[in-house]
Amino acid sequence: MDFNDTPEEAAYRAKARAWLAANAPKSGASQDPLADEDPNGLAAAKAWQAKKAAAGYACITWPKEWGGPGGANWQAQIFTQEEANYATPGNPFQIGLGMCVPTIMTCGNEPDKQRFVGPALRGEEIWCQLFSEPSGGSDVAASRTRAVRPPDGSGDWIINGQKVWTSGAHYSDFGILICRTDPDVPKHKGLTMFWVDMHDPAIDVRPIHQMSGASGFNEVYFTDLRVKDSQRVGAVGDGWRVSLVTLMNERNAIGGGASYHRQVMDLASSVATLAGSGIKDAALREKVADWYVQAEGLRLTRLRTQTALSRGQTPGPEASIGKLVTAPLMQDVANTAVELEDQFGVINDPSVAPLSALFQATLMSAPGMRIAGGTDEIMRNIIAERVLGLPQDVRVDKDVAFKDIPTGR
Repeated sequence: MDFNDTPEEAAYRAKARAWLAANAPKSGASQDPLADEDPNGLAAAKAWQAKKAAAGYACITWPKEWGGPGGANWQAQIFTQEEANYATPGNPFQIGLGMCVPTIMTCGNEPDKQRFVGPALRGEEIWCQLFSEPSGGSDVAASRTRAVRPPDGSGDWIINGQKVWTSGAHYSDFGILICRTDPDVPKHKGLTMFWVDMHDPAIDVRPIHQMSGASGFNEVYFTDLRVKDSQRVGAVGDGWRVSLVTLMNERNAIGGGASYHRQVMDLASSVATLAGSGIKDAALREKVADWYVQAEGLRLTRLRTQTALSRGQTPGPEASIGKLVTAPLMQDVANTAVELEDQFGVINDPSVAPLSALFQATLMSAPGMRIAGGTDEIMRNIIAERVLGLPQDVRVDKDVAFKDIPTGR
């Protein structure tokens, strides 16, 4: 396994570096897209996305017919690595460009592709993913939001129900929505996917106030929402297959991320304890060593993925590990760092707190990362069943009509 750039990769990296040096913001804090409720922040993110799109650095792997440069996966990996060195605006497009629009491109009709792909790539429109429900959680197939044909013969659908934990719904223009269209068949077979206009008055978006102080997640209610049959993504009853397209893209879009162990080392060096500098504490040094090993494992795993891509191969199951490792790692690092700050750890004001409250924000957002995109338990099941080939969990509702599944009520 050779982790060094090939001559072609090195040339592309140099080109990307030069463009970023000339165009990327020179200062400013990178923002959390889930916590970004500032219109100015969204405007900055849209401007940065548009600039990348014009230069061929947005959605690098998308074909030219859809506005992308038709580049290789390894080029996208390299640009992402280089862009991470700059304090660019938050990325409210991750869900749309990483999950929703690829689903439209794969399963949608031709008019929808023509209508939505270009504006999303250029950052003109933002999408959200309407999957999770209060009674289902990570079990997408347990959706109870109903879509039924009205008796007027119009061919439209009327949707009623509720979704929850929808990231960015409050600033999204469109969303993809999984609905129950047939309760008389097993739960995986009676689903249908639609796209919806988030500005429709029949959609009520209610932000959820999080312990971090942000409100990036939302509850979304649908009350007699009427959608055209042309807004259907895929065939009637084929929603589970369509949702798998979204979920597989989601696994690739979520994961990785910073571990901040180097910032902890800097913090520990500046903290005085009874034993002297905090970095001299043996227990802390052991923790930092463990974090470094995990962070290096993640980095090298991503390089394995890049090597596979550069060889024209399909990345292996190692790509599924990133999120499962990263979220608990960030949680552990942040908890230790806040403890190191002692009484100053209770300060959550970025203008006053050490390191601009980096660890306070991470401590309160990391638990959510262990849920978003599939809980730790779901990810372990996926790795156990689909990677290691272990026996599947017993599923007593597998062949039961959805309407006959006990609800506990």
